[in-house]
Amino acid sequence: MTDVKKVVLAYSGGLDTSVILKWLQDTHDCEVVTFTADLGQGEEVEPARAKAQAMGVKEIYIDDLREEFVRDFVFPMFRANTVYEGEYLLGTSIARPLIAKRLIEIANETGADAISHGATGKGNDQVRFELGAYALKPGVKVIAPWREWDLLSREKLMDYAAKHDIPIERHGKKKSPYSMDANLLHISYEGGVLEDTWAEHEEDMWRWTKSPEAAPDTPTYIELTYSKGDIVAIDGKQMSPAEVLAYLNKVGGENGIGRLDIVENRFVGMKSRGCYETPGGTIMLKGHRAIESICLDREVAHLKDSLMPKYAELIYNGFWWSPERVMMQQMIDASQLHVNGVVRLKLYKGNVIVTGRKSDDSLFDAAIATFEDDAGAYDQADAAGFIKLNALRMRIAAGKGRKLL
Repeated sequence: MTDVKKVVLAYSGGLDTSVILKWLQDTHDCEVVTFTADLGQGEEVEPARAKAQAMGVKEIYIDDLREEFVRDFVFPMFRANTVYEGEYLLGTSIARPLIAKRLIEIANETGADAISHGATGKGNDQVRFELGAYALKPGVKVIAPWREWDLLSREKLMDYAAKHDIPIERHGKKKSPYSMDANLLHISYEGGVLEDTWAEHEEDMWRWTKSPEAAPDTPTYIELTYSKGDIVAIDGKQMSPAEVLAYLNKVGGENGIGRLDIVENRFVGMKSRGCYETPGGTIMLKGHRAIESICLDREVAHLKDSLMPKYAELIYNGFWWSPERVMMQQMIDASQLHVNGVVRLKLYKGNVIVTGRKSDDSLFDAAIATFEDDAGAYDQADAAGFIKLNALRMRIAAGKGRKLL
């Protein structure tokens, strides 16, 4: 169909990408390089090697990207307190630019002229993968089988696999009715009963978190130590970025933290209902806002908050590698220079409660803020002029008879 000679496939070893591998070999008559990423999804990635070898693949990449994922993508995003549409912590979105980056790196290493992915033509991931790829390698060819072939159901995929002797594992247990994506930041669920926005999600769907009702009756306290906006230690123990997130996922999941059921607006135009488990990310967001509350200047904090929805939208829509996101990141990172200190949190039955925060860089001055005698640190009489000047334009308008109501 094309003049593609070698293609790098984002390959999980599951049904979809195994069929894609064979389809690429047959339809495009090209050599296929497979790339499997360990992003902390909690499943073994090494079996993908044997499956790829069985299908004649000679160049196989299986990469542990957990540290890079959290250090270079998750942590920078959380410095901005990033939330899409008020709720979604962007667990799937933030993994895609890293996968795109690695696809292009492997294409350059192996001399491939194309990349391929298993994202469908209805979702956001196709946009995220391809925008990243084009930003990093403008002339790369992209093959998206779900936009080309007619294998548009699981039954057709299974028939294709059987016809071409594609090794597919068949488990005795019933297949999950949900479309799921997992990495060290979250696990997502779509499809099945969730396509009815009135139907309550099923309790046995959740994999990482206890229900708040079943969580311990005794709260768990943790202390997060921050350096330039990033968590570097928990309860005084130094940890790497991936270790931090893995630990927070564990303790958060045990306390019923991080469940979310939302309807979001996809970049391609449709609304989609999804459920998410993001225990570690939920704790990180609460803790980071707490340390910023004492370390950031008011106007810096408010400017960050005003820019955050745009920053979140850029990540959700796949523009991580855009110049505007990079520009915003530089400003966000500059704001974090003095975001250092410790936050104490109480985790209890789905809640993350801030119980303390301290920092050598704190801008909180108890001598000024006190309700007791401040010994002249703040002259309360100054407030009268401040208020009158701020009211001046409104007093003038009211004097002219302008009605507001």
